[in-house]
Amino acid sequence: MIEDSKLGYRKHVLYEFEFENGQVLRDVEVEYTTRGTPIYDGDGNVTNAVIYCHRFNGNCLSIEDLHQLVGPKSGLADFNFFYVSITSLGFPQSCSPSTTGLKFDFPKYSIKDRVNFKRKLLADVFGMTKVLGILGVGVGGYEAYTWACEYPDEMEFIIIGSSSFKTNGYRYIISKAIDSIIVSSDAYLDTVYSEHLSKIMFSIYSLMYSQYFSKRVFQNFSLEEIDLFMDTFVDEGLSVDIYDFKYRNDALLEYDVEDKLSNIKAKTLIAVNSEDDYYSPEFDAYLLKDKIGNVEIHTFDAQEFVFNDDYSTFIGMFREFLEEFKK
Repeated sequence: MIEDSKLGYRKHVLYEFEFENGQVLRDVEVEYTTRGTPIYDGDGNVTNAVIYCHRFNGNCLSIEDLHQLVGPKSGLADFNFFYVSITSLGFPQSCSPSTTGLKFDFPKYSIKDRVNFKRKLLADVFGMTKVLGILGVGVGGYEAYTWACEYPDEMEFIIIGSSSFKTNGYRYIISKAIDSIIVSSDAYLDTVYSEHLSKIMFSIYSLMYSQYFSKRVFQNFSLEEIDLFMDTFVDEGLSVDIYDFKYRNDALLEYDVEDKLSNIKAKTLIAVNSEDDYYSPEFDAYLLKDKIGNVEIHTFDAQEFVFNDDYSTFIGMFREFLEEFKK
């Protein structure tokens, strides 16, 4: 049984964490939060755990973005899932280049390292080696794909929204351009974090904003609306540490599990915006029908999210997909 002191919002310190490259960090802090109540089998194993993997700019509390799908008043409340949301490796609320003080000497990590980071937290805190399902959005979907490919017997379902199984094409160009902007600055290797580095992050977030909405959404915005959303988005970049950001971006540049997709055993639901330029149905969803054995693919129009934050489109879809896993 999981002690009440381990539920809710918590920070846990791992004695050590070993990266794929063999490097080891000790006293590794991990931020996480839980929602719902664990259900146990006769052996004391949790049977209703669903792991949420957050976006590129998120953390464990980003699970609140899905309040219409997660929680006691959500459209899935009667499914009785126990949600665990963990801030990923490389993010300042958990172990990262900035919080450890290692900066550019932090161990290089991959998306698989990020998965193993979460697997270790689940084992250490909750005694879990298997979960019911994994839900990943955006870059969180990279973790879900990798988890299901590398450890196919550890989950029964995965749900992935607006994501992909590799970095290529337009995404690779964006990430490569961002890396070039960072490494071209001599200030990156300075011992003191300068204002120049903050200005670089401001420029990078200006570039990233270009793929934040679909072409149709941008086209329907007035210039004033574009400026308003852009100012809000870009201002976030001023508070993002450039070393944390570069390591995250480096992991994206090497991400590719296409050749391992056939390993996936979990029932899979893919949801993709019909007009997304960054994650497109054509290149990132439809061809999965030939690569994953048990997969459902749904497209949606994200226009409503911009103005109404309305997830009602997904409630029926999720309920039907998850019916067999209801507790």
